[in-house]
Amino acid sequence: MAVGTADYTMKNLNEKTNEEIEGFLKKSKEELFNLRFQSATGQLENTARLKAVKHDIARMYTILRERELGISQAPEATETKAEEK
Repeated sequence: MAVGTADYTMKNLNEKTNEEIEGFLKKSKEELFNLRFQSATGQLENTARLKAVKHDIARMYTILRERELGISQAPEATETKAEEK
C-alpha cells in the first residue's frame, strides 16, 4: 500500500491550482508540527501518521516544482474558461 493520504495523491494534486496546493501544504505542515510535538511528549498513538504526512508534503513540493520548471501544467482556472466562451 502506498504511503500518504488518499486526498493528496499525485492525480488529485495535479487537478488543483497552486494556491490550493499551498493551502494544503500549510495545513500539512501544521499537522506535522503537532504530530512531532505529540511524539516528543509521548502522546502520539499512530506513529505511521508522521511518515504519511511527510510523504504528502514531499508530494506537494514535487508538484509545485514540476510546474515551476514547466514539466507539468497547472489546470486553468474555471473563470478563464467561462470568459473564453
